[in-house]
Amino acid sequence: MKTRLIAYWILTALVAFAIGAGGVVDLIGGEQVMEGMRHLGYPDYFARILGVWKIAGAIVILLPRTALLKEWAYAGIVFDLTGASASHASVGDPMQNVLIPVVILALVVGSWLLRPASRRLTPSPV
Repeated sequence: MKTRLIAYWILTALVAFAIGAGGVVDLIGGEQVMEGMRHLGYPDYFARILGVWKIAGAIVILLPRTALLKEWAYAGIVFDLTGASASHASVGDPMQNVLIPVVILALVVGSWLLRPASRRLTPSPV
């Protein structure tokens, strides 16, 4: 059980760092971020919206006793990463740009699968 918990925290820390750091970069919205958004066909303001959501998601998956919010955060992170991968694929970007979000997604799925009972939703009694 201890190995599982250690693996959970390693994966969760990696996910929180990757998503949170990406959120900060998006929120700051430097020229490279804006060029990337335009290249993918998104308006500039979308980076800042994503930035706020990513930072919130990174924080929530680290917090204790927020099982329902964690489920939403994990779902949002999955939507973000699958959307990023699909966006890069749709504009013909190199395969590495398509696969990087998929690799991070694998870490997210691992974190979600390994989370302890205290961080899971309990079945509804109804």
